[in-house]
Amino acid sequence: MSQTFPTAAGDRVPLAQKFGMGLGSVHDMWGHWLYVGMAYQVFNIYLGVSPAWIGRALLIKLFFEAIWDSVFGWWSDNTRTRFGRRRPFILVGSVLSGFALPLLFAARPGWSEVQYFWFMVATLAVFVPIMSCFYMPFLSIGAELTPDYHERTALAAFRSVCQKVPEVAMFAAAAFTTAGVWVAASWADVPARLGALAQQTGAWFGGVFGNLFHLDFAALGRLAQTLFGWLPPAAGAKPNILLGAQVYTVLLGSVMIVAGVVMFFLLRERYYEKLVVGRNQERVTILETLVLALRCRPFRANLCMALAYGSGTALVGTFGYYATVYYVCKGDVAAAGTWNFWMGLSGMAFGFLGIPFYATLARRLGKKTGMMAVQLSAMAVFIATWWLYTPEVRWLQVFASGLIAFTSAGFWMIYSSIGADVMDYDELESGKRREGAFSACGAWIMKFGMAIAGWLTSEALALTGFDAALGGNQSASAIFTIRFLLAAVPVAGLLIAFILLARLGLTQEKMAEVRTALEARRGQV
Repeated sequence: MSQTFPTAAGDRVPLAQKFGMGLGSVHDMWGHWLYVGMAYQVFNIYLGVSPAWIGRALLIKLFFEAIWDSVFGWWSDNTRTRFGRRRPFILVGSVLSGFALPLLFAARPGWSEVQYFWFMVATLAVFVPIMSCFYMPFLSIGAELTPDYHERTALAAFRSVCQKVPEVAMFAAAAFTTAGVWVAASWADVPARLGALAQQTGAWFGGVFGNLFHLDFAALGRLAQTLFGWLPPAAGAKPNILLGAQVYTVLLGSVMIVAGVVMFFLLRERYYEKLVVGRNQERVTILETLVLALRCRPFRANLCMALAYGSGTALVGTFGYYATVYYVCKGDVAAAGTWNFWMGLSGMAFGFLGIPFYATLARRLGKKTGMMAVQLSAMAVFIATWWLYTPEVRWLQVFASGLIAFTSAGFWMIYSSIGADVMDYDELESGKRREGAFSACGAWIMKFGMAIAGWLTSEALALTGFDAALGGNQSASAIFTIRFLLAAVPVAGLLIAFILLARLGLTQEKMAEVRTALEARRGQV
C-alpha cells in the first residue's frame, strides 16, 4: 500500500471551479462524441450512405482535430491577457461550438453518396477548429487547478461524475430521432411535434411516479419499454431521422452556449500570475507542442497506454450499436433506440459507481495499481459481451453497457489525474508550465491513432458483409463477425495498455519529491 500524503486545505479546488470543469463535459461529450454515433444513424441508416464513406469522413475529422488541437494548445500556452491564457479561448470556443453543432446535420435528402461525404468533410472543417479552440485550453486549465496528488484524482472524479449527465443525452439521441412524431415531419411543424413529445414525456413521468407510489412494477416495466413516452412510428412508417437530428442538435447547442458562459466565470488559472506572468516565462515553440513533449518519459508511457486502450475500445460505440439493432433487436431501429437509452442510463449509473470505487483504490494503493485494476476488470467485461448481447434476454445488454462504463470511468479518471502529475514532472525538467503543449501533443497523437482505429472499424463493418438495405435480415456471418470484433478487439488493446502501464514511474512518493523540489525552486502556488 502506498504511503498516504494528506491534502492541504489550500490545495483543495473550490466547489465552484469543480462545477466549472464538470460543465466542460457537455462540450466534450456533445462536441466530440455525439456526432460519431449519430453520423451512422443519420447518414447510413436513414440516408443510405455506405459505412465506408462515413468512416473516411470521420477519419478526416480526426486529422483535422490533430492539426487544430496542436494550434490551439500552442496558442493558449503563449497567450497573455487580463483574463488569463486559457479562459478567453474557453469562452469563444464553447459559445461558437453551440451555434455550429446543428450545421453538422444540415444536409438534404436526395444527394449522392459523394455529395454527402463532401458535406460531412466541409462541415467538420468548420466545426473542428471551433471545438479545438475550446477543448485544448479546457484540458490545460484542468491540470492547473491544484498541485496536490490526491486532489487531482478528486477533481478528475468530480468531472467524471458530471460527465454522466450529458452522456444520457447521447444515448437518448437514437430514441429522439426515431420517435413517431418525426414521421412525415418538416421544419414547418417542428413546434407542434415538439409539443407532442413534451405531452408524451409529461404523461410518461406522471405514469412513472404514479406507479412508483402504488408499487405497480408490472406497469413500470411496460413504461420502460417506451423511453420518455416517445411513441415509436407505426408499422411500416419511417420517421424523418435527419430532421430529428437537426432539432436535437439545436436543443443541445443551446445548452452548450449557456454552459460556456458559466464556465468562463467559474474557472480560474492558479498558475498564471505567478509562474507565467510573474517570472516572464519564455514562449513555447510549436516544435515543443508537436514533438519535443514526447521526450518526457512518463508522458510517453501514459499517452501510449491511453492510445492502446482508446484504439481498442473505439469500436464499442459503432459495433455495439449495430449489435443492438441487428442482432438483439433484429433490425428494429426504434426498439434499439429505446434500448440504447437504457444502456446509456445504465452506463451513467454504473459510471457513478465506478468513479468512487476506482478513486478509492487509487488513493489507497496508488494510481498505477488502481489503473491495473481498471484494465483487468475491463478485459473481463469485454469478453463477457459475447454472452451479454443476446436477443433471448435483451436486458443483459443494459448490464453490459453499465459494466463497460464502470471500468471506462475509472480509466479516464486516473489517466487524467496522472496527466496533471506529468506536467509537474516536466516543469522540474524544463522550467516551464506548458500544459497546452502536452494537451495538444497528446491530442494529436491520440487523434491520429483513433483516426486509424475509426477508419479500420468502418472498413471492418463493410467487410463483415453488413448491408443496411437488408434491415434485420443480415447474414449469419455478418452478425457473428460484428459480435466477435466487439469482444476481441478491446481485449487486445487492453493487453497492450497493461504492458505499457509497467513503464509508468510516477508513484505517489515520486510526485511528493517532485513537488518538494519545485517549491524549493519557485515557491508554492
